[in-house]
Amino acid sequence: MNLTRLIDSIKNHPDYDKVGMILCHNGVVRCTSRDGRSVSGLTITVDHEKLQQIIDEQKRRPGIVEILTDIAEGELSVGDDLMHLVVAGDIRDHVITTLSDTLNAIKANVTKKREFFV
Repeated sequence: MNLTRLIDSIKNHPDYDKVGMILCHNGVVRCTSRDGRSVSGLTITVDHEKLQQIIDEQKRRPGIVEILTDIAEGELSVGDDLMHLVVAGDIRDHVITTLSDTLNAIKANVTKKREFFV
């Protein structure tokens, strides 16, 4: 996973001159679950077809130039990068909302995680 590579890809997009903001999300495996239990790591699976559907849908929003993502699959340890999501668009209002909505859709419909507890 390489966040810089995703940003560079956006900078080479043919419509980059329309971009006024690039917003990035870097999800990391943390040491506790949402309920506070200690976690040693987790396993992630990705539904790539649903991921592509979500990205295609979100790219149709006003002002959005590009959406790129990289999601780690398999076993991950605490501190590992889990997901990079990059949204580029014209203005802050469009980009922030699209990143938030895309991230929530991916977490709800694309990724499945199994945590390993200490």
